[in-house]
Amino acid sequence: MLDNMTTGTICIEDLEIGMSRHLDKLVTDRDIELFAEVSTDRNPVHMDDAYARDTIFEGRIAHGMLSAGLISAVIGEQMPGHGTVYLGQTMKFVAPVRPGDMVRAEVTVTAIDYARRRVTLDTVCTVGGKPVVKGEATVLAPSAKFD
Repeated sequence: MLDNMTTGTICIEDLEIGMSRHLDKLVTDRDIELFAEVSTDRNPVHMDDAYARDTIFEGRIAHGMLSAGLISAVIGEQMPGHGTVYLGQTMKFVAPVRPGDMVRAEVTVTAIDYARRRVTLDTVCTVGGKPVVKGEATVLAPSAKFD
């Protein structure tokens, strides 16, 4: 299940501090398998139930970067949206995501530099309202002046 807000582009001229967008995604076994295939990260904590039960996680978990990819989806599809260029991202992984978890990825505008077209975004992924990934992104936002 994927629940997206409206997709498209919000030009920098229309962004405001405090604006936010999100998406909700149910993380499935298939998602983990596909991510492992694309990334080539087949760590058994993601792929092997028996192995993962004997780790600090006491069970299989999704790749942290799978959740991080949902942040990228919100930025690239919703806000600022199409035409946005990622310049940087900090991230802290604070809790595991398990198969069957519903992850909410949310970005919120915290600063805007109109002259340089730079936007700073608070980024967070949550499961059941509890943070699993926290960070901050800096992006180059599209501008109506450069269409």
